[in-house]
Amino acid sequence: MTALDHARLALLRDAERLIDPERLAELITGMTGIPSPTGEEGELARWAVSTLAASGIDAAYQPIDDAQGNAVARLHGDGTGPDLLLYAPIDTLTTGNPEEDLPRVGATLRYDMVPEPVRDGDYVIGLGASNPKGHAACLVAALEILHRAGTPLRGDVVLGLGAGGMPTNKRTAPHVRRYNAGQGNGASFMLEQGVWADFALIAKPGWAVSWDEVGLCWFEVTVGGSYSYAGSRHRIDYRNAILGAGTVAAALEEWFAEYTARHTSGTVAPQGNIGAIEGGFMRMPAVSPASCRFVLDLRTSPASTPMSVKREFAAAVARIAAAHPRLEIGWDMTLAIPGTATDPDAWIVRAAIEAWEAEEGRAHEPILGNSGATDANILRGRGLPTARIGMARAGAEAPLPVDFPMGMNVVDLREMARLTRHVMRTTINTCTRATADVGL
Repeated sequence: MTALDHARLALLRDAERLIDPERLAELITGMTGIPSPTGEEGELARWAVSTLAASGIDAAYQPIDDAQGNAVARLHGDGTGPDLLLYAPIDTLTTGNPEEDLPRVGATLRYDMVPEPVRDGDYVIGLGASNPKGHAACLVAALEILHRAGTPLRGDVVLGLGAGGMPTNKRTAPHVRRYNAGQGNGASFMLEQGVWADFALIAKPGWAVSWDEVGLCWFEVTVGGSYSYAGSRHRIDYRNAILGAGTVAAALEEWFAEYTARHTSGTVAPQGNIGAIEGGFMRMPAVSPASCRFVLDLRTSPASTPMSVKREFAAAVARIAAAHPRLEIGWDMTLAIPGTATDPDAWIVRAAIEAWEAEEGRAHEPILGNSGATDANILRGRGLPTARIGMARAGAEAPLPVDFPMGMNVVDLREMARLTRHVMRTTINTCTRATADVGL
């Protein structure tokens, strides 16, 4: 039974009365104004620790290296109930630095693509204002409110704001020294250092509860050719590696659709994406290179293993090679993070769904066709039952066009208030119970 009784509902109402949109705006403006590209989250994590400590909450900075670290905080229960980890990453997908971001994100940095927050009515705009910082700010707000309300807890409420949550390896900036700066390294480190719980609730985009999630396998494909010259291509063997790489990439794009259809199940529809290509001399188009390589991200179902996906990819490349016998194709799998799932009957999933249904006044409707991966895979992969909940994307009324960066960089304060209510309800429903009540 997951419904709130009268006593727990009264605790929730006491907490809900303390939700202040201006405090939410203050938190997200503060977080957005501190740059935190992957590998450099330390300053923001320390800000979160000092903010929580100023509210009287037990909080500590967890360094990973001199630039990267996590923020950890805890509301202590009496030890008779389950502990719940509220988790969100705090690094941004891009940096806000034109030297690193341009021209990949566009010809210029739009004003939402820099860590300089702007308030526009109910919206706050700036790099990462929604994903991930708006979600992290909701968790900070929920912890502050539960502490201020004096909510009696049996289990601990643990807050983890993690570094390195974005799907990236080391950035090209020379001052970023560690190669494993992303891919959930902050979440992994946090768990390894003993920050653990019975359940986890991760805040990432999407106003619905999810319990399964895609993983990802990365592949690097190299296509060979003949090192050649524009003045002699008609006189010698001419096999342009760039053209060959384009042929292979186009064939893989067609195969991605087959792959997705084959692996769509539950709430996931794993996609493939070719993200970068490299070959030749930009300073010298007169010559064609001996090889050209590109990298791709292939999302994976929780029902698949990295090795099964690797074999599928091998078969796809073999078919492409057979259809184009003059192409020299080599490849390697360079990264693998399995997709994961939590039993939908697990307490944390049912409690999160109960909170969603209470907010919406109707039966829960999961979002289907998902292909986004988060640190939920790291948490579940280590054995922590995890549910995911987040905010809906800012809609057509938002002050920017509805596109990918807008979804990352524009947050609606009304959505933040709704997510904060959900998090508090799920937390009260969980951490005010005895361990036996939640199946432990």
